[in-house]
Amino acid sequence: MSLNDESTHILISQQAAQRLAATINRRRFLAIGGGVAAAAALAACGGSSGGSGSKSKNINMFTWAEYDDPDLLKSWGNISLTIFNSNEEAIQKLVQGGGSSGFDMVVPTGAYIPQLVKSGLLAELDKTKIPNFSNLDSHYTNQSWDPDNKHSVCKNWGTTGWIYDTTVVKTEIKTWADFIKVAQTEASGKTSVIDATPDLCGIYFWANGIDWTTEKTEDLDACEKFLVNELASHIKAFDSYPGVNLTSGSYALSQVFNGDARQGLLGIKAAGQDPARYKWGIGSPTTELWMDNWCILKGAKNVDASYDFINFILDPKNSVKDLNFHGYNTGIKGVSDLAGSIEFKDMVFFTDAQVATMKPGAVNSAQDRLVKIYSNVKAKAGG
Repeated sequence: MSLNDESTHILISQQAAQRLAATINRRRFLAIGGGVAAAAALAACGGSSGGSGSKSKNINMFTWAEYDDPDLLKSWGNISLTIFNSNEEAIQKLVQGGGSSGFDMVVPTGAYIPQLVKSGLLAELDKTKIPNFSNLDSHYTNQSWDPDNKHSVCKNWGTTGWIYDTTVVKTEIKTWADFIKVAQTEASGKTSVIDATPDLCGIYFWANGIDWTTEKTEDLDACEKFLVNELASHIKAFDSYPGVNLTSGSYALSQVFNGDARQGLLGIKAAGQDPARYKWGIGSPTTELWMDNWCILKGAKNVDASYDFINFILDPKNSVKDLNFHGYNTGIKGVSDLAGSIEFKDMVFFTDAQVATMKPGAVNSAQDRLVKIYSNVKAKAGG
């Protein structure tokens, strides 16, 4: 089913479809849930070429939900989006598929790139085909998990915090310890947490001053004991996109990515409600700094088109359009000035002092244990 034609398609899970459907007016998405998947089609009108000179305008992309401006995508060409809800889910699908699984590009979080490279899933990039790579601020290149950007290019980066309904939650939340206390009291049964292993466990580690990349058995034991026995029963949902549910009042308290929280507030305003009812906060005293990345899969059929698209999206005028949609810093030089006076700008661009409290995650020897903790918490919570 399409809005106008069949140029750009999205294949998503029923859960993701329901989230997209909730934002149909604000996002101009058409989402139809059916079985385990649903499809939506968006119109396309062609666009200018990037650096590779490719005439092909077709890409199959494996990415996150609600993460790209559909109008911007269709101005480039034909992009089929298949949605995943976590890095673990994406990697599992690619590994089980034994390669590209029919995708040309994937958008993983940085800490997972070494695992993808080790599994032989990512193509090594030819940056001569991405002249606009020079538009990226050096702070967002040459990361420890991908030196010299051999396999990845920054899409955008952000952090994790919380958003809560002040008509329900009267306690001001200033720290992760406050978040936990409120989740167990005023927001009990009305709290959502991000549906991802590191972020769930991060709540405990950040609240207790423990490095969230810890590999110590005693730290992992304590994390599991607390989350399973003391927090799980208060969790209503595991939801990586709770911001879009603000207008429905689904949760009183949510752990949330900054851009999704911002989208939620924009949705509240668009619905004629008062966004001041909700309060957003960056995780404190420490929290996550994540970076998602454009990567080309080894064995991709549309390699030149993938380079062309990456170069296109790194054009500052295109980058700021995408930023205005998803609400995350794209890492382009001077993008804050280009963004102008966008709404809730302080939820997109952070001070040096705020960034100093954020730390990247890591996929290390604790990964299997963390996944087990996540599964046990979800089972206890009935998720």
